[in-house]
Amino acid sequence: MADKPAPKPGHFLPGGDGDQIAGDDRKPGVSAPSNAPSQAPSNASSTAPLKAPSGAPLAAPTPRLGGEAPPTPPQLSGSRIDSRRTTLSGSRLGPPLDGRAAAAYREVFHPEPVPFVPKQRSKGLIALMVVAVLVFLGGGATFAVKVLSSPNFNLPNPNGTPSATSSGAPTTKGPIGKGTPDTDIVGKNPIYAAGALAAAKCPEPAFRPTSMENVRSYYQALTACMDKAWEPIVTKAGFGFRSPNLVIFSDGDETACGVQHDLALYCQDEHGGSATMPWQELVEEYPKNKAEVRAEMAQSFGFVYGVHLQNLTGMADASDNLADTAASKAAQLEMNRRAALQAYCFGAVFFGAAKTSFPLRGELLRQWNGLIQRRGDEHTKDKVRDHGSSKSLALWMNQGLATTNPGSCNTFVAASAKVS
Repeated sequence: MADKPAPKPGHFLPGGDGDQIAGDDRKPGVSAPSNAPSQAPSNASSTAPLKAPSGAPLAAPTPRLGGEAPPTPPQLSGSRIDSRRTTLSGSRLGPPLDGRAAAAYREVFHPEPVPFVPKQRSKGLIALMVVAVLVFLGGGATFAVKVLSSPNFNLPNPNGTPSATSSGAPTTKGPIGKGTPDTDIVGKNPIYAAGALAAAKCPEPAFRPTSMENVRSYYQALTACMDKAWEPIVTKAGFGFRSPNLVIFSDGDETACGVQHDLALYCQDEHGGSATMPWQELVEEYPKNKAEVRAEMAQSFGFVYGVHLQNLTGMADASDNLADTAASKAAQLEMNRRAALQAYCFGAVFFGAAKTSFPLRGELLRQWNGLIQRRGDEHTKDKVRDHGSSKSLALWMNQGLATTNPGSCNTFVAASAKVS
């Protein structure tokens, strides 16, 4: 494991399309890398290794891992309707009626239906209806929801009273409030002013990666710690908080992020966001280098959780939008690096807050720093500059670790030299 370049962790994916991101075509977003602090203090060397609050260096996170496909949605359970007269819960209404009683019952409750007499429609109207149906089928439920939820969509008046819009007067109204530009969402996000994380009591999970279930238990324990540390900050900033859905996948499994191969990813899905983590390579490598695998697990999940925070605060979508409208490929990659380096920094913020209970020291810290040095874009096989150099990773992760404050992770207003 230590003799090969550290693979970049996964990317933030909108999810659901089943496509695998590769090379320059991948969607801008965050993968599961490691330490990357926000702008380091002016007197700090940008080439220095990550340092723990006590002065010890820090590193970047995660190996390429695979994951378990999201569980199949549960089948809807509900009441069964009897073919005879029953309530929705299935209870019988009473004994069958026959003879005169049945005839009287039918007279009142089941009269003969009024015959349907089709009206003649013009061919033009029929054609319009067919087109409308095709458009609806092509647009799917999204189209239906948009139309039905629109405040200006006029439904027929069941009372037959004049509609407020029947006069033909314009009904278009101005927008409610003012939209927030994507540049402000990423550059002026309220989470930057929410303050530092409180000291977190979160020892390293005692589950060792010797099986898939142990890997799952490790990440479940770490998720609980991170949720407890981050929820007060997220809610103070005015955002709703939810824990990420955790998916542990095997190599080749298909998740909302697509078919996955040894790569930790975060993707949007029906759960609102899933951290999809591999397990097989961890189990294979753990006997060979225990400290490196432990550092990888902590670092990679810290990064993926950082992307979850970006998703909760709107920065994931906003940075994607900005990357999609970048003036050049170089500008697009720089936006990708800003997003990825912030996720590294958020991960380091947590480990800084948990420094007394989850200490990064000794061989564990040395391996943590080694991961950062090997994970830079310059060491990857494809050399795509979308996550940040080793120098930038160390810079931002040191920043987050030292301050324990998400305000120190504003990579989106940093000079280009600091997000190389």
